[in-house]
Amino acid sequence: MQPNTLLDAILDEAGISHAGLAAHVNQAGRARGLALRYEHTAVARWLKGQRPRGQVPDLICEVLAGRLHRPVTLDDIGLGVPGEPSTPHAGTLSGFVERATALWRSDEQQRPHILGAPAVTGTPAVMPVWEWENPPEDVDVSRGGRHRVSMADIEMLRAARAHYEQMYRKAGGIATRTRIVGFLNSETAPLLRGSYTDATGRQLHRATGGLVAIAGICAYDSDAHGLAQRYFHQALRLAKASGDRGLGAYVIALLVNQSLFMREYRQAVAFAEAALRAAGRHITPALASDLYAMQAKAYAHLGDGSSALSCIRRAEQAAERIRRGYEPDETGYVQPGLVNVQVAEALLSLGDLVAAAEHAVAAVDTPAHDRGRVHRLAMLSQIELRQGNADKAVATAVQMAEQARGMESQRLRDRLRAVREHLVRSGCAGTTEAAELIDGALRVPL
Repeated sequence: MQPNTLLDAILDEAGISHAGLAAHVNQAGRARGLALRYEHTAVARWLKGQRPRGQVPDLICEVLAGRLHRPVTLDDIGLGVPGEPSTPHAGTLSGFVERATALWRSDEQQRPHILGAPAVTGTPAVMPVWEWENPPEDVDVSRGGRHRVSMADIEMLRAARAHYEQMYRKAGGIATRTRIVGFLNSETAPLLRGSYTDATGRQLHRATGGLVAIAGICAYDSDAHGLAQRYFHQALRLAKASGDRGLGAYVIALLVNQSLFMREYRQAVAFAEAALRAAGRHITPALASDLYAMQAKAYAHLGDGSSALSCIRRAEQAAERIRRGYEPDETGYVQPGLVNVQVAEALLSLGDLVAAAEHAVAAVDTPAHDRGRVHRLAMLSQIELRQGNADKAVATAVQMAEQARGMESQRLRDRLRAVREHLVRSGCAGTTEAAELIDGALRVPL
């Protein structure tokens, strides 16, 4: 039995306790001539996944609709009949909001079935990208709710996105994740369920999409890959509702990055192509450069050298066109030197050590935020070892381990472990000191 997260979320929204719902259902049953004697323990069982009998699911909908002043369907409370087509509401933006906020709530409660879910592959992984790229578009995203959403609310969401992004870069995704998920539940969910016009709604969904994408990045950084993917798919749906093609392409870049990590290289190439094609002129040079660089990495892993080199050229051309101040906040991660480190990785896979080293040195010589610097130093150390420059590799690894202090991130730990492994395997003089420094960092539990 899977916990009923939708019912849990809608009870929270309606402000009804378990005992309160039981009493209201009994009362609604009496109006239909039913003698029901439910107590809070029955509601607890429903939330654990047990299906109420007879007319009770309809009575729950009736009670909640009266409380929320809007229609509530069986799908909204997680009691749609399995195998039967869902009601029209389930596929609407309103239905999406209910499912999204239910996920946030389950994440905050650290439900194991949410945190441990594996990432989907094949059609379920491709469909959200296809749906973003193709019609129908959202004609009207306005909503009637209890509280009117203002521009001040939307500014707060934008400020929160910037705050949590900086926190992620300095402290890592594990430390940031609980904070951003708490914010989504306490501040963002009530706004999505509020009252807004179509114009305000577009901006609200755009600001929420940016925040949800950061939640996905933090889940990815925490090794919760199924959860990260669900957040990225949510962000993509929010981008569609906002009408901002550039935001959608940014979210797909996050899916491309995750596909690379999962070694789904053909999927990474296809997703990057979808983003470049569908966003068209809305793609900024920074985002285009990152998408082409990641495509180059995927092609290199697939052993397609000519396609990889072609994408490297496109990435470098796009990077030359980047103009600070003309990019949206989301693409701020494409800092000078990022394309260099991506290209270095692709060239390393292709076996071109000399060119890979040039790009890695250029990346390290360019200022970057704390997190980006760790990745750049890790890449340079790996290349220096492959070139036989053990002394340089050790010095770079020491710098990397010191830079990673204070960050809680599974991805950075992966990099530290990989560098340590390469150092120890090389058996070169001086590697012991660097290996011990990395061991010290890895001993601290996350």
